[in-house]
Amino acid sequence: MSNEAFKAALSRLAAGVVLVTAQEPPLDPDDPLAPAGEDVGMTATAFMSVSLDPPLVLVSLREGSRMDDLLDEQPRWAVSVLTESQRHIAGRFAMKGRISDRLLFEDIPYVRGEASGAPLVGGALATLECHTEQRVPAGDHTLVIGRVLTAELPSTEGGPLMYFRGRYRQLG
Repeated sequence: MSNEAFKAALSRLAAGVVLVTAQEPPLDPDDPLAPAGEDVGMTATAFMSVSLDPPLVLVSLREGSRMDDLLDEQPRWAVSVLTESQRHIAGRFAMKGRISDRLLFEDIPYVRGEASGAPLVGGALATLECHTEQRVPAGDHTLVIGRVLTAELPSTEGGPLMYFRGRYRQLG
């Protein structure tokens, strides 16, 4: 089987779109004057609920990606479930060779999660803050299983942003 055939087959599976975020630890945690770490974000479609008791979710990260490296050292992270009107956010954080994450967050409304310190996108359908329970190597990806610490429903407006056949779509 070719990579193209595999990708084409799985492109027929519709998936919700989320923004995974985390805050880098300060450069020098012992120095209160040291600069804080930057916010980091990435668009993901490989995200799912794993367990209700305890509440667990899973996100698949490309091995060696900035988010994979960050979540290897930073156990707290967040997820914002994007609405169909937040397609521009998904596209912005999915770009290859993009500008710094600091600039990507500049004009996006967000609040900082109390449990994770990570950005939670304003107007998202749902937001979750998580603590990494387990990291599982899986081919060229890492499966990160997180215990959900908080779950909020900031917006009930609009439908979910979906990804199907290589494009962002709306439900219905």
